[in-house]
Amino acid sequence: MSANDFEERVVTVPLRDARAAPSNERADKAMSLVREHLAQHFKVEESEVRLDPSVNEAVWEQGRNNPPSKLRVRAARFVEDGEPTVEAETAD
Repeated sequence: MSANDFEERVVTVPLRDARAAPSNERADKAMSLVREHLAQHFKVEESEVRLDPSVNEAVWEQGRNNPPSKLRVRAARFVEDGEPTVEAETAD
């Protein structure tokens, strides 16, 4: 595996657009925003982004109606079975 096959970064994902969704769908929208943001910045398809349960817990921590306004995640891009993949977990 060469150095170009693996890339890791800590990314701050803005979730303020989740406030535009109805209050009972905000956490769902926030999860979609995390996936979209990582797919865009790591140049992969949204289906290739894997989110750790810690990301889900951080978004849903304050309930469905009140997700955080931003979230820091540690994301790694690598090639698995010839496909680029991104895995993300919350950053401390």
